[in-house]
Amino acid sequence: MDGLETRELRYFVAVAEELHFGRAAERLAIAQPPLSRAIQQLERRLGVTLLERDRRGVALTPAGATMLAEARLALDAVDAVVRRTRRAAAPTPGLVLTTKAGASHELLKRLLDAYAQRPDAVDVDVLLCEVGGQRGLLRDGSADVALVHSPYDVLTGLETATLQTEGQVAIVPGAHPLARRTRLTLAEVSDVPDLPIARWPRHDGTYPPGPGPEVRTQSQLAQLVALGRTLLVIPGSSRAWQWPEHVAVPVVDAPEVTTLLAWPAGVRPAALEGLVDTATHLA
Repeated sequence: MDGLETRELRYFVAVAEELHFGRAAERLAIAQPPLSRAIQQLERRLGVTLLERDRRGVALTPAGATMLAEARLALDAVDAVVRRTRRAAAPTPGLVLTTKAGASHELLKRLLDAYAQRPDAVDVDVLLCEVGGQRGLLRDGSADVALVHSPYDVLTGLETATLQTEGQVAIVPGAHPLARRTRLTLAEVSDVPDLPIARWPRHDGTYPPGPGPEVRTQSQLAQLVALGRTLLVIPGSSRAWQWPEHVAVPVVDAPEVTTLLAWPAGVRPAALEGLVDTATHLA
């Protein structure tokens, strides 16, 4: 069988995500009949049924679900080739570093300040993202390197350099009785009826069960803590964003968190060498 074309993958992803040929055609800015023919031709070439079609609409078969996941990865890889090649060809190649908004602020500043002193330093753009967003930005080439945290972030397929390992603190409302404590345990912060732990989205975008509010950004979280609606447990260095209405209390038995510089395995542009070397010396 001949290799798949990028166009075919984009067509299939559009139909698989919309589960409607008309909406997919509109999204792709093409007519519906050629889109339908293209998907049928793809199925014939693969020798499998990717989509079940009936009067109620379109549904993915198990093979189609696998195809969708793999096609997304393949298209991200193609996009990454384009973006990284263009950055490398720029008159003054730079780096794009992505990190969760509010995470490891002081550490990142130390890293960038130290790196800027090197004679081989290039410009580093900082791209802030939501929780878990770094991996997608690395995968599609929007970013070259990321700050991630172990054990919370998925590190599969990444190379890393350790920056810092630290304990965790609970961020609680200043008016709550917990704010007067000098230390807490995970059991204590996990069982506060009037102050449930905030819930961050998992890597698949779903939220873990629990009574705590669902949050996606540090600003949402900061306001909910200040209002006395939730608490959270985070690495000690991440509390740089806390408000005057917040109090940080060490959680003595929480697992240590390691902050890492991470980049896609096997993809290490020359400009990244100096930043990794700086991170190694800082550690």
